[in-house]
Amino acid sequence: MVSQVVQTLRQGVWASVTGGWYHDPDQNKFNNSCHLYLWIFLLMLPLSLHLALPPTTMALSIYCTSITVFFILIKLANYRLHLMFDEGEAVVRNDLSSPNPDQAAPLLQAQQRPPSRAEREEMRPGSAMGTGKMDAEIIETVAVKEEMDIQRSLTETEREQERTTEKDSEQDRTIEKDSEQDRKEDCEHKETADRETADEGLPPSKGSEDESEEESEGQKEPPDANNNSLETPQDRQDDSIDIPELPAQIGLTDIETGVSCYVTEEEDSLDESSETSTQEKPTRKIYYKLKLLPGKWINILYDRLTLLALLDRNQDVLENLVAVFMAFLVSFLGFLLLNHGCFKDFWVFQFCLVIASCQYSLLKSVQPDAASPTHGHNQLVAYSRAAYFCIFCALIWLLEQLLRRKDLPVSTLYGVTIVCHDALGFTYCFPITFLVGLFPQINTFTIYLLEQIDMHFFGGTAATSLISAVYSILRSLIALSLLYGFCFGALKEPWDEQHTPALFSGFCGLLVVFSYHLSRQSSDPTVLLSLVKSKIMPTLVESEEEEEEEATESKDPLPEKLQNSMKEILLSDVVVCSVAYILTFAITASTVFLSLKPFVTIVLYALAGTVGFVTHYLIPQLRKHHPWLWISHPVLKTKEYHQFEPREDAVLMWFERLYVGLLCFEKYVVFPAIVLSALTNDGFALSHRKNCDVLLTTVAGLKLLRSSFCDPSFQFLTLLFTLVFFHFDCPHASESFLLDFFIMSIVFHKMRELLLKLHFILVYIAPWQIAWGSAFHAFAQPFAVPHSAMLLLQTLLTTVFYTPLAPFLGSAIFISSYPRPIKFWERNYNTKRIDNSNSRLVSQVDKETGCDDSNLNSIFYEYLTRSLQHSLCGDLMLGRWGNYSAGDCFILASDYLNALVHLIEIGNGLVTFQLRGLEFRGTYCQQREVEAITEGVEEDDACCCCEPGHLPHLLSCNAAFNLRWLAWEVTATKYLLEGYSISENNAATMLQVYDLRKLLITYYLKSIIYYLVHSPKLSTWLKDATVQEALLSYTKWHHIERDPQVFSVKIDEDYVHCLQGVTRASFCNVYLEWIQHCAGKMETPVDSDEDSPLVTLSYALSVLGRRSLGTASHNMSNSLESFLYGFNTLFKGDFRIATKDEWVFADLDLLQKVVAPAVRMSLKLHQDHFTCLEETEEASILYEAITNYRSSLVICHESDPAWRKAVLSSRETLLTLRHMIDDGTDEYKIIMLYKRHLSFKVIKINKECVRGLWAGQQQELVFLRNRNPERGSIQNSKQALRNMVNSSCDQPLGYPMYVSPLTTSYAGTHRTLRSIGGGALSFDVIRSWLCSKWLRLLRQLNAVLNTCTGTVWGGVSSSSQLLLSTAAIFFSNMQLSLISKLLHCLDWT
Repeated sequence: MVSQVVQTLRQGVWASVTGGWYHDPDQNKFNNSCHLYLWIFLLMLPLSLHLALPPTTMALSIYCTSITVFFILIKLANYRLHLMFDEGEAVVRNDLSSPNPDQAAPLLQAQQRPPSRAEREEMRPGSAMGTGKMDAEIIETVAVKEEMDIQRSLTETEREQERTTEKDSEQDRTIEKDSEQDRKEDCEHKETADRETADEGLPPSKGSEDESEEESEGQKEPPDANNNSLETPQDRQDDSIDIPELPAQIGLTDIETGVSCYVTEEEDSLDESSETSTQEKPTRKIYYKLKLLPGKWINILYDRLTLLALLDRNQDVLENLVAVFMAFLVSFLGFLLLNHGCFKDFWVFQFCLVIASCQYSLLKSVQPDAASPTHGHNQLVAYSRAAYFCIFCALIWLLEQLLRRKDLPVSTLYGVTIVCHDALGFTYCFPITFLVGLFPQINTFTIYLLEQIDMHFFGGTAATSLISAVYSILRSLIALSLLYGFCFGALKEPWDEQHTPALFSGFCGLLVVFSYHLSRQSSDPTVLLSLVKSKIMPTLVESEEEEEEEATESKDPLPEKLQNSMKEILLSDVVVCSVAYILTFAITASTVFLSLKPFVTIVLYALAGTVGFVTHYLIPQLRKHHPWLWISHPVLKTKEYHQFEPREDAVLMWFERLYVGLLCFEKYVVFPAIVLSALTNDGFALSHRKNCDVLLTTVAGLKLLRSSFCDPSFQFLTLLFTLVFFHFDCPHASESFLLDFFIMSIVFHKMRELLLKLHFILVYIAPWQIAWGSAFHAFAQPFAVPHSAMLLLQTLLTTVFYTPLAPFLGSAIFISSYPRPIKFWERNYNTKRIDNSNSRLVSQVDKETGCDDSNLNSIFYEYLTRSLQHSLCGDLMLGRWGNYSAGDCFILASDYLNALVHLIEIGNGLVTFQLRGLEFRGTYCQQREVEAITEGVEEDDACCCCEPGHLPHLLSCNAAFNLRWLAWEVTATKYLLEGYSISENNAATMLQVYDLRKLLITYYLKSIIYYLVHSPKLSTWLKDATVQEALLSYTKWHHIERDPQVFSVKIDEDYVHCLQGVTRASFCNVYLEWIQHCAGKMETPVDSDEDSPLVTLSYALSVLGRRSLGTASHNMSNSLESFLYGFNTLFKGDFRIATKDEWVFADLDLLQKVVAPAVRMSLKLHQDHFTCLEETEEASILYEAITNYRSSLVICHESDPAWRKAVLSSRETLLTLRHMIDDGTDEYKIIMLYKRHLSFKVIKINKECVRGLWAGQQQELVFLRNRNPERGSIQNSKQALRNMVNSSCDQPLGYPMYVSPLTTSYAGTHRTLRSIGGGALSFDVIRSWLCSKWLRLLRQLNAVLNTCTGTVWGGVSSSSQLLLSTAAIFFSNMQLSLISKLLHCLDWT
């Protein structure tokens, strides 16, 4: 624990303050010294230049040039060295080490032997023998150099090194046996060297190979944990080589002359004068050739891990250029502010420290950073500090230049001057802000900033990615620029009340059209681009789809479904936008808003308040599980409320029709009329104002209309607060109603967030329900009380900047996190289930593919996501989930499925969401929280300390009080979704008795016969000479199969006890009737007597099938465990064919189309045996059952891709055999899936609670590195559902079973909603509607005419008959009949 805290303080806290520099005792002195000197250089260079030189352009040029050249050299050397490690040549050679290896910087992992006393005497300076031997060894090394400097792969290098290691070990053992005194001296020398090395913070050197393994393992240099993600397989091969521990040496070799010279870098000058320095014998070293010029290279004695510990790696040239450019920009902007005199006294040093930290992070960044969302090395974090520094410095410099201008354009709004004052002080706090983690990585900040601007200023929706954010803001700016041109032209000249300019009416029409169309489009352009691509380049799209189908062997219907929905929306918008433009133009041109002022506005305000109150407050409260948290049951109940297991779709209720009608009336009529009325009434004042006010009006109109179309849930409250505040509280502060409404929409949005945060804090820290998960929680609880003022300040700031307020380590102390978009997590999921199509063959054969429950059960959450994609948007519009907004989080809870649904984007007729499925059998904490949300409180009769009961249909006082102190509430109890109910049976129980196993084998063989007879290749197999020759032995009646490990009287019905085996006669005695029955059902007759080839082939396949089962059971079929293991092996398609049965390889369809499906069908037949015993014994009923199951039932292993395809295709019934290994249990389960409507409880969680808990987990696990699986922050807390929320985090922070990609649900796919409104409006729909109405009119007219008396032609004159005959050319028979009947009834002559 202490070491972890020290490591966090060193690598987290201190490194965040300095920009990445800290002393790492696990690294050598060379790396630590380089880090220190680099940081000092970056700190002192700007400080010294600023103090020594005057603030001129020359000083700025010197500083920027120095930093740029310095970074270019470092990045170039770093990139070239990494390229050498990737593509260079590794050369193994014998060479001398430097004197006293303990004093050198060990840049590679080493294995060396201390020299003996005789060797030390020989190598001692001044010894002639030692000098001569050293010279001889140097000459010998140079001579053999060219033989060993050859190009070879890394694996060859390893083999050579292993062989050399063996030789060295033999020499070591020989030398060490010379004298016992030498060995003692060697040990003493090693202990001294180890102590000296440990003092330097380095691992001790390795001794000879006869030392203990524990000492050898402890001497390895640990790799850098922050750079594990950058390590390649080739690197790991390099690291596995044992290399002598040597100082940093650089050898310059000339090929032509063969002369080598070495330059040795020592770390400690004090150690150089040591009298105990020795010289080692020639040892092995690995060099990398760094080519500089043709024919010239440098041998580098270095390794990749040490280089990664020294400097961060930039993967390509572009990253290096960006890093150099960022370093130049930091130096330029920072020194520019210093030259302008923005900083004085001590703050100059502080600002230089900030500059140094930003530049140092480009060389060696903080890993992990406080704002890093992932474990390991995060490349984007390296640029974040420099990017933020450049942004703030550029803004400060720009504002300084603007403030020095005398003609600075100043505008006022609500009495506030729109001029930014001095923001220099914020740059001082850079080290602290990065330490706390208030700045996200730069891509997250870009998404967040663009999303907030688009939502609050243009009425946009949430962004799902960086491309989505840029796309959304660009389309909003394009629409705004077009609207501003029309608005500016219309308001350029004043106009009177009796006449509204046509240009202004056109502007209003375009405003409504653009707002409606933009509200109907998703922020993600992927679906729109795919639709456009399919229309423009259909051939290319078809070829890509064919390639994907070949790769996946199944086509996903979801992309096509999304394209159809998008196409429907676009066609509908053409009609609706045309009609909306004409109506808006006509209404605004009629001056109705000016003529009836203020009567129209008062009526519209009252109508908006009334409709909004009924739609968004009264009806949702009456439909809640506990209305107003006092009533014990819903007032407005659905038909499914009292049903135990609903079997049909949810019935449309009258209040749902009312809700949809009021919702459409509100967002398509009331609020557009209010905005248009405000625009018209403010037109006179706007025509006399500046261009800035015209722009603000355009922005306000666009934002209010888009918000009304997308999410009108809180528009009526915003309108109410606008009227009350600006008409009664502060009337003097009002600008215009449109701007007031626009400002109040932003303020009200922030106020709602503030209330949610305060509710979360109060619920979480309430002392009577606090759940202390650890001792730290109990310690932090009382210390959080004195900091309530700071907590309130944090709450206000986090509300303004839309940042989560996270409980520190799950305690009652709250700290701010960095701002995030509504999507929250940076990762984009496209989860792929592990099956046989994406796993190695060896994993499929040796073990179960994806045998863990999480992988197998994830398919149910994937299907649940598809069901929600089909119906979620429609259900939200029907009010079945209550009120909702962007960012809301819901939990769907059923018997075994528990999923968190995160609503991300709320549009007009579309919803983008993400589903996070939790474990089926969760932890103890999860089970306690599931019980909390599923148990009812209706039976609670307590009031304080007594139990007086409660009034009918009301909750008790304690129950009502407890419900108010929860961060969640139940909004619906019977929400229906299409899904699969799971029934499972223990296979061991069903096969415990030998008779039941015998029955399974019988069904197995009968299924083989069935599939054989129904195979289209049967005639080919019966006539195949190769097959007939291989089956010649099976045609003999006296042939006996006597394999005792396969055939047994206990499980084989055709087993002959006296012959100890199975014969053709015994087989025919049992299965001949079934063969003849199956053959009789064929269209073309096949000979099926006892001597027929069909019986021979059936007999051979029956023997093959049983022998395969015995082989898979390891020839232990009598054991239940072995039998189940073998049957499961065959069930998943793993057949081990014996030598006797190799004839089946003549056509593999005999295995794949006959034996394999027979194994699976036998399991279903054996299961039916327990429900209808007498039916399965008759051949006709059994034959019909197999035929029905073959078409209606999907039977396959869960690792088969056909299983996922069947589930996503909504097949009615599926069956599989699952091998479950969990907590020491080894079970086989027969699992049946039945498609039906699943009933869920819908629980709405405080979204600020979810965001805060997610942010706390990320900080605790990534930055603070808490590895405790039972940490206090994930213990159960029923009032906040802490365990369920935290377990739904992104992996590895949480452990969700399945995380869906961002999925968009459209209202047009909901059948019930289409039945109310008739679906999307388009020209085809209009044409179809007119045709249907015309045909209906004709049918009604025909019915009326049929009631007339008399015949058709009776009483009609000849002239009328001639006229009708002529009309027959132009009319159909129906129309001619109707006309004749009409003439007869009117008696036209």
